[in-house]
Amino acid sequence: MSFRLFDAPLREPSQFVGFAGNRIDRQSENRSSDCVEVALKDHRARILPMRDGRLYLKLKDGVFDPWFNLTESASVETQLAEAILLGSSDGIPILAAPAALASEALPETIKAIDYRSVYIQGLIDEAALGALAQGAALLSWNVSHRFCSKCGNPSEMRAGGYRRHCPACGTDHFPRTDPVAIMLTVSREQCLLGRGPHFAPGMYSSLAGFIEPGETIEAAVRRETLEEAGIRLGRVVYHASQPWPFPYSLMIGCFGEALNEDIHADLNELEDCRWFSREETRLMLERRHPEGLMTPPPGAIAHHLIKTWVDSEG
Repeated sequence: MSFRLFDAPLREPSQFVGFAGNRIDRQSENRSSDCVEVALKDHRARILPMRDGRLYLKLKDGVFDPWFNLTESASVETQLAEAILLGSSDGIPILAAPAALASEALPETIKAIDYRSVYIQGLIDEAALGALAQGAALLSWNVSHRFCSKCGNPSEMRAGGYRRHCPACGTDHFPRTDPVAIMLTVSREQCLLGRGPHFAPGMYSSLAGFIEPGETIEAAVRRETLEEAGIRLGRVVYHASQPWPFPYSLMIGCFGEALNEDIHADLNELEDCRWFSREETRLMLERRHPEGLMTPPPGAIAHHLIKTWVDSEG
């Protein structure tokens, strides 16, 4: 068997999905107990203010800027006591922090835009989008883990938001990432796509589901496809992954080989599930399908899975 590492592309597919462009030095091994306080004393510090699943953006001459300095962050009532130190970029501290000022009270020069719209509309560059994913996930985790899961007492933020410590029982808790398998099932010249009841009109996508404890990625891909569509899979191969800050997941993209084609969709999970030919799927990618059907936007890993298959040689 050949060793495929050195045959792989220099830039793996994961680098081309939304939220994956983070270039911050996270400094995970060099975080002191007062690292946030030290970072906030640096006048160069840059802050990403967030609230209720929305990123606050400065708007000037039609250009959105997500980076606030300390003075600017005060204008949206950023809660610096709960700030997360994401790391540094070119020696400049980078933080994320919750904003207290509600979106309806913002001045005209500042907009609060939900994370999905920020990435779908390409409002900020890849590096900032990656920082958004990191900051949103860590802020969400800290909010949802304010109490120790071992003894139930309040926990305290440590290491700039990368650890929570329980002073009552001494337990340390660390950020979690929920793994999700997302898979494109293929059978000869067709692929399997489904749509959930919450999807945009005409949108079809790859199937997906959480990986369960004690389960391999490949086993999760096979199980989810069988449960949702009644399709048994043979070979499964990994393609790419994507940070997904809703609230703190990692999408793990795979291709699966269908062993049968008779669909038995779980209509409690899916509104519809069907096979699409390669040419029909290409029209959906290009937003030219005669019925107005489409695939997810280019930033989504589902889009990359579908496009990779469509552009392949079969």
